[in-house]
Amino acid sequence: MDVNLAKRTALITGGSKGLGLAVAVRMAESGADVALLARRANVLEEARTIVARTARGRVHVVPSDVSRAEEVARAYASVMDAFGRVDILVNNAGTSQTGAFPTISDEVWQADLDLKLFAAIRLARLVWPQMVERRWGRIINVLNIGAKAPKAGTAPTTISRAAGMALTKVLAGEGAPHNILVNSLHVGLIDSDQWVRRHAKGPAQPYEAFLAQMAKDIPLGRVGAAEEFANVACFLASDLAGYVTGTSINVDGDLSPVM
Repeated sequence: MDVNLAKRTALITGGSKGLGLAVAVRMAESGADVALLARRANVLEEARTIVARTARGRVHVVPSDVSRAEEVARAYASVMDAFGRVDILVNNAGTSQTGAFPTISDEVWQADLDLKLFAAIRLARLVWPQMVERRWGRIINVLNIGAKAPKAGTAPTTISRAAGMALTKVLAGEGAPHNILVNSLHVGLIDSDQWVRRHAKGPAQPYEAFLAQMAKDIPLGRVGAAEEFANVACFLASDLAGYVTGTSINVDGDLSPVM
C-alpha cells in the first residue's frame, strides 16, 4: 500500500524532534512539502537537514513559540509565503507537565492550555478557510492516552489533552461536509527525545534497559518506535484514509485501558 502525498503541503508543530520529526520525515518521503515549527532555530536547522535527506518535496522551517497567538500568526504567514497552501495540519507541540493538583498554579495551567489547546485552535482556525475552499483537508491532533483515562497526579497535561480530544470531535463534525477530516492520535510509550532526556537525568543504566523497564506493563511487550507512530499519521493524512474522521486512535501497544 503506497501512501502518496505528492502535491500536498503539511504543517507540523513540534517538528524538530521526536514524534514530530518522524512524522515530517515520513510525510516528506511520501512526497509532501513539509513545514516544521518549533522554538529552537538551531535544532530546526538540524531537523531540516534530516528531513531533506529523503524528501521528495520542499522543506521549510519556522522558529516559533506556538503557545503565543502572535507567533502562530507569524509562522502561518511564513508557511503561506513559502508554499501558498496548507493541506495537512499536525498539531504535535506539547510537553508532559504534571503535578499534584493543589500545587499547580494558574500560570502553569494557562501555559499548558496555551501550548496544547489554544495553539491547535488557532492554527486550525487559520487553515480552515482554504481547506473549505479546496474541499480537502486533514487535521491530526497528537494527544496522549491519558486524555481518555486520566490518572491522579497527571494534571494539567491530561486535562488539556482531553480538551484536545473534544476539539477533534467538534472539528470533525463541522469539517465533514467540506471533506476536512479531523482525527486524534493518542500516544502511549514511544521511544522519542523526551525519554532520552529522562534517561539522562535518572540512575546510570543502559538506555535499552531503561526502555525495557518502561515496557514491563505494555501488553505488546515493548516501547513503540517513532516511525511506527509516523506511519499511522501519514496514513490518516492521505486519500487512503478518506472515510476516517472524528475518531481517536491509540498508538500504544494496548497500554491504555480505554479503546
